[in-house]
Formats: sequence, structure tokens, C-alpha cells
Amino acid sequence: MSRSALKLAGLCLSFPLLVLFVAAVTGVDGHAINLDAVLSGVARSHLLGTDALGRDVLARLSEGLQLSLSVGITVVLFGGSVGIAIGMLAGWVGGWVDALLMRIADIVLSFPGILLAIALAAMLGPGIDNLVMALVAVGWVGFARLSRVQVLSFKSVPFVEAAIANGSGVPYIALRHLLPNIAAPLLVEASFGLAAVIIGEAGLSFLGVGVQPPDASLGTMIREGTRLMLVSPGLVVWPGLILFSLVMAVNLLGDALRDKLDVRMEIK
Repeated sequence: MSRSALKLAGLCLSFPLLVLFVAAVTGVDGHAINLDAVLSGVARSHLLGTDALGRDVLARLSEGLQLSLSVGITVVLFGGSVGIAIGMLAGWVGGWVDALLMRIADIVLSFPGILLAIALAAMLGPGIDNLVMALVAVGWVGFARLSRVQVLSFKSVPFVEAAIANGSGVPYIALRHLLPNIAAPLLVEASFGLAAVIIGEAGLSFLGVGVQPPDASLGTMIREGTRLMLVSPGLVVWPGLILFSLVMAVNLLGDALRDKLDVRMEIK
């Protein structure tokens, strides 16, 4: 399964990479407005045409793709760090600390993720920084629950008990013994979390509570293109295809990573 998943992931990833490469070679500014070239078709100067303001669609696709990846990686890094720290603390300490932290996680999980992110983004206001904060506030829970379960399973293993008997501090045990042993499932969680964040960013931007013009986002490009679908369907098709290819590639990479790191799959 992992080989076929990797091949399909590479096929899906080839289109976004091609967009980034061609946009870098052409060097067209995605923010440059040209009212004389509004909604122009495919041409040598605009390989995928222009939008309602005469801006190059290919250049804006490249900028939106880079923004989606940067937001996704930032949210996964911050959300993962917060969630792993909370989950490891809950699993190691136990007692009322564990109960309190997990009840907070349950409260966050009781709301649909996208609706909670929309509410937080609307409260914080539009903008990339607030968008990242809203997605982090939703995305830490999966890392917390997974790391807690993993820490609980490793607390009683001999090498951890030996480290405790030797007088090693909790930070040393967490970084030296626990984290390396629970890293595999956390990497898989991060890969699927990245795909979810990319979709979340596009959805929030589409609804107008995420990235704001003139910054390019796949979500804002789809929203702006829906008004002109009958005139220029490419304004919706191209960003939608990029978004689909990117999310599919990340999910397939996550599947391949899970199959590679899951010992139970190897035993079968």
C-alpha cells in the first residue's frame, strides 16, 4: 500500500510543484493590476489567464499555494508543540491535572472543528496571524490526546522506570526517553493535521474571515471566482484543482508514513 500511495502522492504533488516552478520562472507579480487585460484568456504573457482585475492567475496560484503551506506548517508546529506538551503533562502527572486537561480537550472536541475555527477567527478579526491562532486553538487537541495515550503506555516500561530510579528529572525523561518513542504516531498525526489545516485555511478565507485581499489565498481565489464562473470558469477550477491535489498528496503521504511506521502492519 505504501508504494502505491507514494506514487499517487507524487502524481498529485506534481501539479502544485509545476505551478510553483513555472511561476518562479516567469516572475510575474501576482499583485500587479492591469485593467487592459481583465479576464483575458490563456496567452504567452498570462499562461492561465487573468482575473477580474487583470492580475495573473498563475502568479496568484503560486502565492496562494505558498501561503497555504506556510500557514499549515506554522499551525502544525505550534499546535503540535502545545498539544504534545499538554498531553505528556496529563499522561505523566495523572490525577486531577489529567482530568482537567482532558476535560478541556473534550470541550474543544464537542464543537465541530470548522465551526469553532470560524467563531474564533470572527472574534479575533480577519488576518493571517488571527487565522493561525484560531487554527492552533482547534488543532492542538489531537496531538494532546495521542501523546497522553502514548505516555501512559510508556510510563511503566523498564527503561523509564530505570531512569526514574536513577534520579533523572522529568524534563530529561520526557525528552530523552518518552518523546523519541512516541514520535512515530505523532508524525502521522502531523501529516493528517497538515491536510486538515490547509482545508481549514481555505475554508475560512473563502468565508471572508481568513486571508484578506490583496493577499492571495486559494480560498479567496475560489470565492472571487464564483461570481464569474460562467464567464471565466478557470478562476474557480484552477485554485480548486490545486487545493485538491495538495490535500490529496499530503493525505497519501500520511497513509504511506503510517504504513511504514506502524509495527502491526509489518507483522501482518
